[in-house]
Amino acid sequence: MQPSQTAGDPAGTADMPAATTGKVLATINGSAITQSVLDVYMEIRNTQNPNKAADEATVLEELISLELMRQEGISKGLNTQPAVAASLDQQQRTVLASAAIKDFLSNNPVSDETAKELYDNQIGKAGMEYNARHILVTTQEEATEIIKQLDNGGNFEELAKEKSTGPSGKTGGKLGWFAPAQMVKPFSDATAKLEKGAYTKEPVQTQFGWHVILLEDSREITPPAFEDVKDRVKLVAANQQLQAHIQQLRQSASIEITADAAGAAPADDATTAEESAPAGEPSEESSADAGEPTPGE
Repeated sequence: MQPSQTAGDPAGTADMPAATTGKVLATINGSAITQSVLDVYMEIRNTQNPNKAADEATVLEELISLELMRQEGISKGLNTQPAVAASLDQQQRTVLASAAIKDFLSNNPVSDETAKELYDNQIGKAGMEYNARHILVTTQEEATEIIKQLDNGGNFEELAKEKSTGPSGKTGGKLGWFAPAQMVKPFSDATAKLEKGAYTKEPVQTQFGWHVILLEDSREITPPAFEDVKDRVKLVAANQQLQAHIQQLRQSASIEITADAAGAAPADDATTAEESAPAGEPSEESSADAGEPTPGE
């Protein structure tokens, strides 16, 4: 329920959260501003404006002004407007979800042993990097025709500029250096089979379309030492644990997505946001063009 004004509650304080308890710094029409509220607001304020730090007295005056406007909004019933009510609801969801995430991560720390296992399996092995170009088109027929033009002496860069639908087209299909895990698997597998200077003789299909790939160079990479990347590996492992926990919550929850929720993902689709293992960073074009990095492949 959203806060609502009542006859005996002109400031709309009846539904104020428990965070308003504690040391009171100011009271505005019966609504208290506490030290904890000031601390939270100062942290947000300083994060958003790191070069405009203010003392507590100045920030308290800002909070008083905000509280007066909050009360005016309630007195006008603005909190019952659908867009405002939805915004308040989402803000609460975001704050509580962030708190739950912090609580989970705090209570499930990643040990050095777990981090080392992840490092050994995904990062610590020597591997290859590739420097390639590609041409992305919509249909297999288009890709096949481009290969014919290349067979007849066509210039790859010029064809990429003319034909490619991907953002790298304007630079002749240039992707730069990438590790296999930074591209979707069909793209990486096809690239790894090429000799230096060769292009794919058959179109390569991914979820992004059909590719013609030119391998310009390759090199063996030496992984960084575990101690040099341990902290980052722990972040990756922590995020993997969090995603597994969210998936468990999904499996035990009752989730119903209505038919008119256009574009909604299936309830059992766990969307991940894992950091890539530190084996080289993808360029914006490489990740957007040929597939997002897929940690763990």
